[in-house]
Amino acid sequence: MNSSLMLRRFFCFNSTTTAVAATSSTSSKKKPLVFLGSPQVSSTVLDALFEASKAPNSLFEVAAIVTQPPARRDRGKKLMPSPVAEFALDKGFPSDLIFTPERAGEDTFLSNLRALQPELCITAAYGNILPTKFLNIPPLGTVNIHPSLLPLYRGAAPVQRALQDGAKETGVSLAFTVRALDAGPVIAYETLEVDDQIKAPDLLALLFSEGSKLLIHELPSILDGSARLKAQPQDDSKVTLAPKISVEESWLSFDQEASVLHNKVRAFAGWPGTRAKVAIVDNENGRHNIVDLKIITTRVCDHSIVQGDEVDDISYVKDSLVFPCGRSTALEVLELQLPGKKVFQAAAFWNGLRGQKLKKL
Repeated sequence: MNSSLMLRRFFCFNSTTTAVAATSSTSSKKKPLVFLGSPQVSSTVLDALFEASKAPNSLFEVAAIVTQPPARRDRGKKLMPSPVAEFALDKGFPSDLIFTPERAGEDTFLSNLRALQPELCITAAYGNILPTKFLNIPPLGTVNIHPSLLPLYRGAAPVQRALQDGAKETGVSLAFTVRALDAGPVIAYETLEVDDQIKAPDLLALLFSEGSKLLIHELPSILDGSARLKAQPQDDSKVTLAPKISVEESWLSFDQEASVLHNKVRAFAGWPGTRAKVAIVDNENGRHNIVDLKIITTRVCDHSIVQGDEVDDISYVKDSLVFPCGRSTALEVLELQLPGKKVFQAAAFWNGLRGQKLKKL
């Protein structure tokens, strides 16, 4: 996957910085740092912080972890800690230093946080809004890893919205957190060229992996305060937003062009996925059986489509189901899923029709 994306790193200042592991310090006391994150991708960042803090000359230690409260998984049967909490516990991190407030503004939580006297907070997909009374606690501020090139795609779903827009380039930003959403000064960023087949979960994981490296590289300047002076304010005239995705957006409309639908499939991969209703038509009696399909993997047909007898006919060409789309384009569906079933290759699904017709709705 990495070979299909080109990386470029940019820094918002001209100075020589060294990795945390190589930083020399005459002080024997490490600065306490608090990490906030919740999903699996956040564990990549936490792991990088754990490793860097072990270095002999490290300037910091992870003093506490803040994450989302336990939630029910496995179809609601088990109350489980967040992936970050699970990862931290597996690493032997003390459970009494893992905080799970419902809201980051809770008085008890803030009191516990102040008692730790953190110098710095780091956030990576934490999932809760941080109020001013939280942001006022760490003297060095709070730094966020945001998977976009700020000020582009501020908001809850930057990776998904970038893919949905068909962005050829995206990246990850390291920025100070302010009260306004994703609006703080940018310390550094890294740009990536986006492959036209990559899906949101893979791109998100890649961006947080690169973001963790960027963070470790920049931590010395953050911890000595120089990053605050050299960070660049965002250009508010260039702001774009990345609002939260809703389940209602998951339906595909085949009157749109194939490239638009392909980008949506990539963007919504994982959750909520993309769906389409099709009709399976019995050739003998003409009966229609309406089926709800989850579309897993697609590509844009690179040649002019050959229509069936009717414009709604779905054909099978080589390894894909070919859906006619808007402006005489076509979407090739390579993998799909029926409700409650495993993911099928298009060939297996087509063979299972036993000669019945397939029509889009």
